[in-house]
Amino acid sequence: MANCSHNISKFLFIAILSNVLSTAQPLHAETVFATGQAFTLREAVARAQESAPGVQGAKAAVDSADAAVQAARLLPNPTLSVEAENILGTGRYARFGGSETTYSVAMPLELGGKRSSRTRVAQAEQSAAQIGVAVAKADLTLKITQAFIAVAASERRLRIADQRRELAVQTERVAHLRVGAGKVSPIDEQRASAQRLRADVDAGRAARATEVARANLARLIGATQPLAIVAPWFDDTSAEAGIDAPESSLSRAAAEAQVAAARARVDSARRARIPDLTVSAGTRRIKETSDTAAVVALSIPLPLFNRGDAEVARARAELDKAEAERNAAALDLAEALASARADVTDARASAISASGPELAAAQEAARIARIGYAEGKFSQLDLIEAERSLSQTQEAAIDALATFHDARARLARLLGHLDPIYKD
Repeated sequence: MANCSHNISKFLFIAILSNVLSTAQPLHAETVFATGQAFTLREAVARAQESAPGVQGAKAAVDSADAAVQAARLLPNPTLSVEAENILGTGRYARFGGSETTYSVAMPLELGGKRSSRTRVAQAEQSAAQIGVAVAKADLTLKITQAFIAVAASERRLRIADQRRELAVQTERVAHLRVGAGKVSPIDEQRASAQRLRADVDAGRAARATEVARANLARLIGATQPLAIVAPWFDDTSAEAGIDAPESSLSRAAAEAQVAAARARVDSARRARIPDLTVSAGTRRIKETSDTAAVVALSIPLPLFNRGDAEVARARAELDKAEAERNAAALDLAEALASARADVTDARASAISASGPELAAAQEAARIARIGYAEGKFSQLDLIEAERSLSQTQEAAIDALATFHDARARLARLLGHLDPIYKD
C-alpha cells in the first residue's frame, strides 16, 4: 500500500511538473490581464501626446510666441490730438470767444530698424518655443516608454509568481501523500505548507504591483481604466546597443535657440538707442476770423539722461550667460551620452546572460530537482534550494531586461528622439 502511494505521488508530481514546465518555460509569451484593446508602445505614445498637459502647455507657449511675432511686426499707433487755446480768459477771451482749435495727428517713425530687430527677437523666442514642444514630446515619450517597461516587467513577474504558487500547491500535495505513505517526515509537509503560503503572498504582491503599473500607464495616456499592453520587444535583446543620433540633440538645440534670442535682444537694445522721430500734421481753426491754417511739427527725444547703455549692457550680460549655459550643456550632453551608451552596452550584456545561459541552467537544475524529489532521490531541501535559485534567476532576468530597455530609452531621450525606440 505504501509502495502504491509512493508511485501515485511520483506519477502525480511528474505529471504536474510537465504541465508547469510547458507553461513556465518561456519568458517571451505575451500576457494580457485586461479586457478590451491592447495598446502598443507607439499607440500609447500617440494617444498621450494628444492630451498630455506638458505637451499642451508647450503648444500654448508656441501660440503665444506666434502672437508675439505678429505684434512685433505692427507699426506704432498714431496719436490724435485736439487742442484749444485762448479759452476761459478775460475780456474778449472769456469763455470761447477768441479760441483757436487745433486738430492734429502725430505718427511716430521708428528709426534704425527697430521694428525689424524687434521682430527678430520675437522670431527667436518663437523658435525656442517650438523646440520646447519637441522637448515636451521627447520627455513624454521617455515617460510612456518607462511606464510600458514597468508594466511588461510586472506582468512577467506575476506570471512567474503564479507558476511558482501552482508548483508550491502541487508540492504540498505530494508532500502530504508521501508523509501519509510514511516515506518522509511530517516536517516535509509543514515545510511545503510554509513554501505554499509564501508563494501565495508573493503572487498577491505581484498582482497588486501589476495593477498599479498598469493604472499608472493608463493615467499617463488619459485612459479611465488599466490598460492591456503588447510588448514583444521586452524579451528581445537582439537590438543594437547604440541608437542612431539625429543631427542635433534637443538640449543642444534649446541652448542654441536661447543664444540666438539673446543675440537678437542685444541688437534690439543697440537699435533702441537711436531716437525716434514723431511727425505731426493738422489744422488750426481761428474762431475770431473763421480762418484755418495747417499745423506741422517734428519732435525727437533728447538722450540726455538715458542713453540706453544700461539696456545694452544687460542684454550683453544675458548673451554671455546664454553662451555659457550652451557650452555647459554641450559638456553635460557629451558626458551623459558617454555614460548612457556604456549603460546600454552593459545592460544588454547582462540581459543576454541573465535571460540566456543563466536562466537555462537554473531551469534545468530545478527540473532535475523536481524529478529527483518525486523519485525520492533528492531531499525536499534540495528541491527548495533549486526552486529558490530559479526564482532569483528569473527575477534577475526580468530586472536585466527592464534595465536594458530603460537604458535604451534614456539614451534615445538624450539624443532627442521623439518617436518610440520600439515600433512593435
